[in-house]
Order: sequence, then structure tokens, then C-alpha cells
Amino acid sequence: MTSSSKVRVFQVATGNLGTEMIGRIRNHPDLELIGLHCYSPDKIGRDAGEIAGIGAIGVTATGSVEEIIAAKPDVLTFHGVFPDEDLYERVLQAGINVVTTADWITGYHRDKNHPHPSGRKVSEVIQAACERGNATFYGTGMNPGLCQILGIVHSADVADIENITVTESVDVSCHHSVDTWKAVGYGRPIDDPTIPDSLYKYTAVFADSVHLLADAFDLELDEVSFTYELGACTEDIDLGWYFLPKGSLGANYIKYQGLVDGVPRVESHLEWQMTPHTDPAWNIKGCYIAQITGDPNIYSKHMIIPRKGTDLSNPDNFASIGMTVTGLPALNSIVSVVAARPGIITSADLPLRGFAGRFVR
Repeated sequence: MTSSSKVRVFQVATGNLGTEMIGRIRNHPDLELIGLHCYSPDKIGRDAGEIAGIGAIGVTATGSVEEIIAAKPDVLTFHGVFPDEDLYERVLQAGINVVTTADWITGYHRDKNHPHPSGRKVSEVIQAACERGNATFYGTGMNPGLCQILGIVHSADVADIENITVTESVDVSCHHSVDTWKAVGYGRPIDDPTIPDSLYKYTAVFADSVHLLADAFDLELDEVSFTYELGACTEDIDLGWYFLPKGSLGANYIKYQGLVDGVPRVESHLEWQMTPHTDPAWNIKGCYIAQITGDPNIYSKHMIIPRKGTDLSNPDNFASIGMTVTGLPALNSIVSVVAARPGIITSADLPLRGFAGRFVR
């Protein structure tokens, strides 16, 4: 790359996050969108901008990995809900870097909970593909991802750390994904025995975030524990796009705790509500919190506030903000990822610039 050139990006997926990222890539000073890979047959052949609702931009959606490889992008951005490890392997060994927001921070979770069909660890498959193609693979997002980096940065002036906890305290009702919340368990009776397994299945990547924290602090963890509390709706809740019957799951508090000698040292908490009308209910703060017990103690809130002039009466605008803060850590990291060594990297391998936003040009 020269200082005036742009990184050529081929995007995968156009769900809530992917749709938002089409416009964000188009307007990003470092990036050029050259292709879009879709899994839905009805989207293939359409203009990416029309799919995103921003008007034609001259990029036509395709549907095969061969077309990705033939386009020779510098990087593939993957914004599907679940990883496509076969796609990862094929593009990496073709020399194309991958930045993903799907279920990957360190690889610990995928290795533990999702065995590869070959019998090898997923991380081994991806690392081998990186080596064959001299390419780099990086996973990030807001949380997990940037939230943990904020926690690490806030420890820079702390001595004698005893515990560091990062918490996502949010109302999730602005994320209009029926399939997602059905899968997680929202709307099922609070005593449904399948809820704990569903919560773990769809949040287990937060164990990765604990391992990322531990790596930054040179902690050798004995284990990462998973605990939860469930909030039952105290009345029928009709959100317009989703219905939660009285007595169903409407909120949760999840803890992933990294333990050393039985003591929690690094933690990632998820304080979520679909509605405030639950029992128990939590004091949702609408932010990301980094809390450090040490000398001195630290308590920091990362508040995300809509841009001036945003129509707050439109719930889609809140959803857009959520997608933006999930996808932008990936987009802003791309220049650093392309410059990084081949292989699997984590946020611990990126320079500070890899977490920097961009000024308007």
C-alpha cells in the first residue's frame, strides 16, 4: 500500500451488521469496497448499495468463494452471525487476510466448543491456512473485542491489581433479530431447562474475552467459569417486533470469570434486558464499564451517544448505532491487520493505531 491507496475490501454477509457496514466501508477513508458475498440467493446479482438501502454503488453481490478469490482483495471482512470456517480456510490460503466480527477473539471458544470436522482444532486449521497463504486472521467487535481493550488501557496507571471486570450493561430490545433472541432463549418460560445451555452456546465467545484480558496481564488462569441469573417478565411484553409472555426470559446477568486459585481475577459480565419489567431486574446503565480493584481503584463508563441530529423516535437509528460500534473496530483495524505478521493475531498484537478511529476528510 502507498499512503494514498486504499485497502481493497470484499465483505461477507448482509444481515443487520453487514448491511450497516456496506455504507461504513464506502465512506471510510482507508477502504474501498470491491465485492460482496451473500448467502441468500435472492441477494446475489443485486447492487450492494441497494441491499443496504443507500442506493446503487456499483458493487454487485456474488455467491461463490471462487469469485472472492478471483477479485484478489487485500482483506475479507466477515460479518455473519456464525463463522464460516471453510470459507476462512480457502481465502486465507489464497493470500487474502480476514477480519471477522463472528465468534472469535482468541480462538479458545471455537477450539473448545466447536470441533472441526477434520478432528483438528479450529485454530490449527486457520493457522495452517494463514501459513500456506502468508495471510493474517483477526477477530474483533465491540463486545467482545474493544470492550476488553478499554479495560486493559484503564489499568495502565494501576498498581497491585486485584481484579478487573468489564461489563456490558445494555437494553438489547433495539437489536431487531428475532432468530437471534429465540436462539438465546428470550421469550421461553423462565423455568425452561434449555435456557442455560442456550445462553452459554450464544455467549461462550466471552470466555475468549477473559483469556484476552488474562494474556494482557500475564495471568495463567486455572479455569473460566460461567454463571448466570435470569429475569422473568412480570407482564406480557409486546415490542412490536417480538413478543415476550409473562413469566418468560426478559433479562439476564451473565458472568465469565477467570479464576486463579479459586479467586476471580479477570471477568466479563453481560447485563442485558429486553424490558425493565422483569423479576429480578437490573439497573441497566446503557454503557460499557471497566472496573478495576487495585491501587488506585478505577471505575470508567464508555458511553455511546447518538450523533447530533439523530431522530431518536426511530428505533432503527438505535439499532444502527449498535451495529456501528460492533463493526467499526473491525474496519478501523484493517490497515494494521494488513501490515501485521501472517497467522492468527489478537488485539494484543496490534499497535495502538489499530484501535484508532478516523477524522472526517
